[in-house]
Order: sequence, then C-alpha cells, then structure tokens
Amino acid sequence: MPARRRVDPADGHDALEVCLAAADLTEVPRPVVATAVRYALEELAARHPGRSVEVRVPPFGAVQCVEGPMHKRGTPPNVLETDAATWIGLVSGRLEWAAARCSGSVRASGLRADLGAILPLTPL
Repeated sequence: MPARRRVDPADGHDALEVCLAAADLTEVPRPVVATAVRYALEELAARHPGRSVEVRVPPFGAVQCVEGPMHKRGTPPNVLETDAATWIGLVSGRLEWAAARCSGSVRASGLRADLGAILPLTPL
C-alpha cells in the first residue's frame, strides 16, 4: 500500500525550491523547511515503497521505505537519520551520499540503510 500523502505535491515542490534557492536554511521560515522535508520524505516513500528502512529527519518527519523484510515493532534494524539541510542536499543532488556519510551528517545503521543508489530523487 503506498504511503498516504499529507503534503500537496505542488506546495512541497514550491517549498523545496525556496529551500534550494536560499544560501542557508536558517534564512528560510521553519514551516517552509518542514514542508520541503516532508514532501521529500513522502516522495522517497512513494518512489521506493516498503517498510525495511526508516528515514528520520527530526523534528520534521520520518517514513518507512524500501522493499525488504518488514519491520513491525521496536527500533528498526535499518535506520537513516539526518538534519533538514543534509536531507534537502541529498534528495536534490547537491550533496553526495558518500560525502554526507564521511562528514557524519548522515547516521545510517543496518545493511539496507545505504540509500546512495536511490538518492538523489531526480526529478523532484
């Protein structure tokens, strides 16, 4: 079953464009950043449905995605967690997966938590 969209795709795309145009996300109003992050999370879940990986971008949202063994309770075995600026950079292609991992701005655990093959999400 595909993830239910909570962010209108047009609103999400517009918010993402505002974030990408800014030199720094601290210049962007928090509700706009939240919309952009949630839109990109929902887009990831729509393009790569499943429940084997949990992607977290606190405090804005989290989704489960990627086909594989389904996780039901407790802490998922495959988790990726990052901040909003890193997430927007990854999904837009402005930041490469390997660079984000090396810098420590992405914390990923589990065999399936390497999303380098599916990021960036182009076109968004």
